[in-house]
Amino acid sequence: MHNFFILLSAADTTAADASTAGSPVSGLMSTVIMIALVVLLGYFLLYRPQKKQEKSVKEMRASLKVGDEISTNGGILGKVLQIKDDFIVIETGADRTKMKLAKWAIRAIEKHVDDEEDEEDE
Repeated sequence: MHNFFILLSAADTTAADASTAGSPVSGLMSTVIMIALVVLLGYFLLYRPQKKQEKSVKEMRASLKVGDEISTNGGILGKVLQIKDDFIVIETGADRTKMKLAKWAIRAIEKHVDDEEDEEDE
């Protein structure tokens, strides 16, 4: 990445040396173009992937069903017993401990109810 900027600055200086007038407009224009490239690069490398990831996590949490096995951000594994607007109730462990968790704490769905039904049909 560092070499890319060195090449761009070298090309910019070569273009400036080649111009006989050396007008300040061309220098300003190259600066504006460089800033625009950096903004576009930031958009495609940082902002857009983050939004895609947020959208997929939101869809995953919206697709929760009773009976799904989930894992939380804290590392707790459990089976969904009840789903409300902003929280869920899960059952964990062999002693069937029930826990109430916020939906935002769900990291992943380990096993969908639909997946188990498909395996039983085969």
